[in-house]
Amino acid sequence: MAYYRQVGQVPPKRHTQFRNPDGALYYEELMGEEGFSSDSSLLYHAGVPSAIVDSQVWDLPELSTVANHPLTPRHLKLHDLFSGPAGFNAVEHRRLVLGNGDVRISYVAAAEPSPYYRNAIGDECVYVEKGSATVETVFGVLEAREGDYVLIPRATTHRWLPGPDGVHAYCIEANSHIAAPKRYLSRYGQFLEHAPYCERDLVTPATPYVVDGVDVEVLVKHRGNGPGGIVGSRMTYATHPFDVVGWDGCLYPYTFNVSDFEPITGRIHQPPPVHQVFEGHNFVICNFVPRKVDYHPLSVPVPYYHSNVDSDEVMFYCGGDYEARKGSGIGLGSISLHPGGYAHGPQPSAIEASLGAESFEELAVMVDTFRPLELGEGGTAVDDGVYAWTWAGRRL
Repeated sequence: MAYYRQVGQVPPKRHTQFRNPDGALYYEELMGEEGFSSDSSLLYHAGVPSAIVDSQVWDLPELSTVANHPLTPRHLKLHDLFSGPAGFNAVEHRRLVLGNGDVRISYVAAAEPSPYYRNAIGDECVYVEKGSATVETVFGVLEAREGDYVLIPRATTHRWLPGPDGVHAYCIEANSHIAAPKRYLSRYGQFLEHAPYCERDLVTPATPYVVDGVDVEVLVKHRGNGPGGIVGSRMTYATHPFDVVGWDGCLYPYTFNVSDFEPITGRIHQPPPVHQVFEGHNFVICNFVPRKVDYHPLSVPVPYYHSNVDSDEVMFYCGGDYEARKGSGIGLGSISLHPGGYAHGPQPSAIEASLGAESFEELAVMVDTFRPLELGEGGTAVDDGVYAWTWAGRRL
């Protein structure tokens, strides 16, 4: 994240002695990106952050994928993956829907506390579709509500505690960092005036969260020779990782609620980049929110047909009624996958039906990738098998 924060106690000068009331030194940890050449924070631990007493294999959920071949648009019904949140947690029970070498998209419905967890592969952007959760992190606590994106930097130890009704989460896991689009930011990292959100809309940990404990197990997802180059380990720490009395810097987790995104509209139909909210390496995240639509007297409010020459497009429909897909079978909890090399657009009946509309009451999260996506076991399990033929209304 671009702007500086200080939470809890830190010494007046970095990399200098900092002691507790009994005179013992706190242990300083630099958590930084891209070696020592990008955003970082300094965390001050009561215990030694590298003191492990055991490490065992963590058998990850199924992460293998199969190619989308022959090339086919897909409709995946995510709500069919879980009958309810009971008995599941938000870390171990994610089901992989789509993935490639840059990003993986999973879905989970959870009601149980997760283990302590750290993703050492890349940043995570978790969209809370329904319910709520408390997210405890080494930086402090975040309260996640419906419509929140929860941004968790790579290697941040955390755990998910679902609220009374559980949490339904759409999990975007990168092999890179996830940040605001560069075009929204000044050369020093401040949000510019044309950006559809700003620093005031981001919610960050407000106070340290210090927990005592010994022999604490943390599940770590890291690089290795498993599917997608990913493996897991169970690392046991001598002292609790949540022993940070203070931190400062420009790297930390935060939430951003989709209702705080200010849509950019125009006289004629605006292209998808106006809906962008985040970006990672070789992919972008956009959201389509309730908004006024095109106001030219001859405007066509639904999208024009378009070919994804360089990208695959994934839409997760999570609120309202998405006008362009009417008549396709897609509803709340659906994903549409429109792969590169295939021209797609609204269902034919939706074009005439949209004429004269003044606003759309729809909510969707879109991921566009610049490498082809493959189907995970979750995606294969809930493919409706007929979406590809809905534009023509028939199949040979």
